Amino acid sequence: MKHLPRKRFSQNFLVDEGVIDAIVAAVGPAHGDCLVEIGPGLGALTRPLLAAIGQLHAVEIDRDLAAGLNKEFGDRLVLHVTDALKFDFAKPGPNLRVIGNLPYNISTPLLFHLADFADRIRDIHVMLQKEVVARMVARPADSNYGRLSVMLQYRFESEKLLDVPAAAFNPQPRVDSAVVRLTPLRPVRQPAHDEALFARIVSAAFSQRRKTLRNSLRAWLTEAEFSSLAVAPTARAQELSVAQFVAIANHVVHRSARPD
Repeated sequence: MKHLPRKRFSQNFLVDEGVIDAIVAAVGPAHGDCLVEIGPGLGALTRPLLAAIGQLHAVEIDRDLAAGLNKEFGDRLVLHVTDALKFDFAKPGPNLRVIGNLPYNISTPLLFHLADFADRIRDIHVMLQKEVVARMVARPADSNYGRLSVMLQYRFESEKLLDVPAAAFNPQPRVDSAVVRLTPLRPVRQPAHDEALFARIVSAAFSQRRKTLRNSLRAWLTEAEFSSLAVAPTARAQELSVAQFVAIANHVVHRSARPD
């Protein structure tokens, strides 16, 4: 299939056979799996996946690519020609396995979109910009630890699998990539009683990383409340664990629910 890569879709096509084999081996597709590929592109991963499971779903925004894929694979590939950010990942079925080379320009919002379907997903194997993967798997006190780390680690176990050099793509991107596996936590280790509030508190804490929590979370907690939660008000957001952020959010929920 001949195709001129389109910058507006952040298209970089995987061409390294060794990397393709390594990704498919990491996924371990088996007959009967309900699998959806995000951005199949020229079909580099699609071909070995179909060889293993017979049929799969794919989400492709580029209509020209979709036409070529449909011509090559026919009914074996259930194509959804749409933006992955708008796709209903509950549609293919339960126990879903997700795989893809995510466009760099939408990788973070797409990860949050996938997190909304965590209860229907078995696992996710995606390739992203290497620095994004570093943020996904980072732990407290790591300079890469931030809002993305906390929000994804609340719902998923994250494991970096392999680095992918820019030379593995055509055209070559300006940065290296990495493959990561996300496995939903069932149940989550410490549930937030109001997940929207939890997300707002995490966002506020990391909005200005150099600020102490006393300043960044002053709308949520008093000095005494920091002490009751065993959280130093002089700490910064990157020093707190996911569990500590959940504890703060749950404290705010319970305090608001108490009668005056």
